[in-house]
Amino acid sequence: MGLTLAPHPPDTSLRDAAMRAAEIAGRWAADVDRDARFPHEALGALREERLLGALIPASLGGLGSAFHEVADACEILGTKCANTAMVFAMHQIEVHLLTRHTRVAPAFRPVLQDIAERQLLLASATTEREVGGDIRASRCAVERDGNTFRLEKDASVISYGEMADAVLVTARRAPDAAENDQVLVYAPREALTLELTSGWDTLGFRGTCSSGYRLTVEGDVDWILPEPFGAMAARTMLPTSHTLWASLWLGIATDAVRRARAAVRADARRHPDRLPAAARRVAELTGTLQSMEAVVHDAVAHYERHLDDDETLAGMAFTLRMNNLKTLASTLLVQIVSDAMLVTGLGGYRRDSATSVERHLRDAFGAPIMVGNDRITGNSAAMLTVMKDG
Repeated sequence: MGLTLAPHPPDTSLRDAAMRAAEIAGRWAADVDRDARFPHEALGALREERLLGALIPASLGGLGSAFHEVADACEILGTKCANTAMVFAMHQIEVHLLTRHTRVAPAFRPVLQDIAERQLLLASATTEREVGGDIRASRCAVERDGNTFRLEKDASVISYGEMADAVLVTARRAPDAAENDQVLVYAPREALTLELTSGWDTLGFRGTCSSGYRLTVEGDVDWILPEPFGAMAARTMLPTSHTLWASLWLGIATDAVRRARAAVRADARRHPDRLPAAARRVAELTGTLQSMEAVVHDAVAHYERHLDDDETLAGMAFTLRMNNLKTLASTLLVQIVSDAMLVTGLGGYRRDSATSVERHLRDAFGAPIMVGNDRITGNSAAMLTVMKDG
């Protein structure tokens, strides 16, 4: 759980802090993956560097970092430990929701201060067993009783739920509300219970510990965020998720290419009289990585430019751009890591090799199914049938 830590040194950049935390994450990455356990050591490093409060304004005790700096931190962490990077990204998505959508809710000022001071870890409960992966529909509902409420949710997935200090939960506004008439509820650890309903034994991203739970929370109605969830999802959750996920996927791809290049250089040293057979493939692989890097960095910059432009963020053109980022980046990740394994050969296939990319490959295949690409492409197709040119 969160701890009260010393202030972060003012002369240290977020990038430097992320690199220090990434080094610690990298030491334990194989352990975390092998045992499908939470990256406790990496979380401790993130807290020590005060990175969990990166997006919280300095006036509330956070670092007040720019969005692109946090995306850069996701990329750096992704080069060392995909699980740590994913936990960090998912936490920052929730923090961004709170900082952007509680400005008119005085009750959340001390919440944000507490997150920054004690470096609390936030999780999300947006999926529900009865509606699958559609986060824009809920069966569960907030039941109000005066100034208090109660909520029960059968969540199919809550990543690192047992390690989180608070969970942001989607639900219908009231028992008689439509499935898509949703609110977002802040549920601190002391007010909620989690009953395990399913485990997490997966191909990749094993250390995110994304088990299923039956969640119950009771608390003050002030914990219900004031804006409809649909508006927050479109303007903040969707673009933040896609840009931060794509950033950490870029980190995975970057490290895979780095290992492929190391394998080719080693081959060249052993046989200085000839060009390694895989050298041309590495050249092509490097070009694909540079294309992915350009797409991801451009999307992050585009989102950051329009953070205060609600009209743009709510528009179909912006949503399509973010949807395309997610599907393209996740597809390129699988392609790049697969090609890196062809370059590294048996060394990349082995788990005990310095050029191993087997963990990268397993994690990569999680990217297209995290909010499935087919679902996203279907949503984009529906928008394109009604969207006007221009």
